[in-house]
Amino acid sequence: MIRPIQSVWAFMHRSGAGLAPGAAALWRGRLAGLGVLIGLLSGCASLPTDVQRPVSHALAQPGATPLGQLVSQRRPEAVRPDVSGFALIASSRDAFATRLALTQQATRTLDIQYYAIHADPSAAELLRAVRTAARRGVRVRILLDDFNSAGHNALVMRMASVPGVQMRMFNPLPGDRGLGMLRALGSLHDFQRIQHRMHNKLFIADNAWGVTGGRNLGDAYFGIASGSNFVDLDVLAAGPVVQDMSASFDRYWNNPLAYPVETLITPEELARLGATTQPDASDLPAPGNTPPPPPPMDLVALRLVWAPAVLRADSPFKLVPGHDEQSDPSVVGDMLGLMQRALNEVLIVSPYFVPGADMIEQFARMLQRGVRVLVFTNSLASTDALLAQVGYARHRKQMLHLGVELYEMRALEPARLTRAVLGSAAGGSSGRGSRASLHAKLVIVDERVISVGSMNLDQRSLLQNSEVALVIHSPELARQAAERLRAGLAVGAWRVVLTPEGRLRWLAPPGADFSDSDHEPDTSVWLRLLADLLSPLAPDEML
Repeated sequence: MIRPIQSVWAFMHRSGAGLAPGAAALWRGRLAGLGVLIGLLSGCASLPTDVQRPVSHALAQPGATPLGQLVSQRRPEAVRPDVSGFALIASSRDAFATRLALTQQATRTLDIQYYAIHADPSAAELLRAVRTAARRGVRVRILLDDFNSAGHNALVMRMASVPGVQMRMFNPLPGDRGLGMLRALGSLHDFQRIQHRMHNKLFIADNAWGVTGGRNLGDAYFGIASGSNFVDLDVLAAGPVVQDMSASFDRYWNNPLAYPVETLITPEELARLGATTQPDASDLPAPGNTPPPPPPMDLVALRLVWAPAVLRADSPFKLVPGHDEQSDPSVVGDMLGLMQRALNEVLIVSPYFVPGADMIEQFARMLQRGVRVLVFTNSLASTDALLAQVGYARHRKQMLHLGVELYEMRALEPARLTRAVLGSAAGGSSGRGSRASLHAKLVIVDERVISVGSMNLDQRSLLQNSEVALVIHSPELARQAAERLRAGLAVGAWRVVLTPEGRLRWLAPPGADFSDSDHEPDTSVWLRLLADLLSPLAPDEML
């Protein structure tokens, strides 16, 4: 999985916190030695210099394309031209089908920006459609964060050799990609740069239609992985706000931290890598159980909700070491400002929820004004990021004392839960995958404004990673998402409460076929012990 690796790496760099000075120095010395060894194994690699990055921009006249004309046709007569159309995309099959439709119907440009693209069957199917689009003359730009592009997943970089496709890696790590995530250890000396990651997620066709949300590209995000599948949420946008999405893409694409693939690895090196690496079996479909890909979404029939909206996107300079992150507004900061204006209720869905002192103080002010604050996040059993869960757990009692309502996802209910929460199954209608993990990121304020994007409400999204989100002023979409969330909480989530003795208790929903619990439910004593041991060693700002 992705988030755990980044958090563990940050944790390793900081390792020694809480230890005696001599032990801390010894630990860091061993890590440094390992980093040197990795550097030697990877040939003491460094990033290329004098890199040529031809500047390019989004399509200037999207209205002249068939997709642009479709936006005009779909727009009701009473809707102003500056208002955009939206559809929430909760089903994993719909998420794939929507991206497939945009890819197949694009005639001029495809701009694709992701934190991770896995080298697995669903991503391969989608990229096959992207190659077909390039062959018919569509200009394709793929911008991918480099942190996870090692081992088998580095094979995605072969897209750079497809005629008509340009591909750049953002904030790359030097070193041998065949070492997998050990490659990161060779960059411990450059930790301040490498810890900042491009977490943005955009899929844009002809600068007319676009998708953003929580999903990366891969089997676990499209519901067919054999191990764990993600419950996630995207939003499809059509109209003028897509031009703002494209402008954000351009700022990253033309940034000095974006390196063309051909400056980082040769086709021959990629071929050797393909011969010596294997995909993570837990991320692949069960043998003989791969469902056929869904047909493309019908963009003509899909119901759109028309509403005013703004795009919130972090500056790419947030990822530059030494840059003052306070000098530019941040996506998470904007979300906190949005919540502060609530009159009645704030609903938060954040898979990695590490609020920190300032965020908790804001919750306290909101609750004092009578604003209800409800948070839905992962449980220890459902999370794929143990360290992030540890960071959340240390604030749990304080939030409950304040009056925050906390709900945690039940991992052992993937089929029932994912049909209800935020729409349909992360694992598809068949409920494939032995486990479900929450990955959607949204904020609903007073059932009148909804924000969907790549951001978690944690310190990493606030301080380290770049994020993007759509803030949509639509009571209809906000109510739609709130109703789905409440339906999910009613059948497959624990409510965490404090007993009169001040202990935590996990309450099952009324009528559920599982029981209340006095400890982290569905977990072993060893996992709970590990979480307790890690807690003092994992600071909020690294999570």
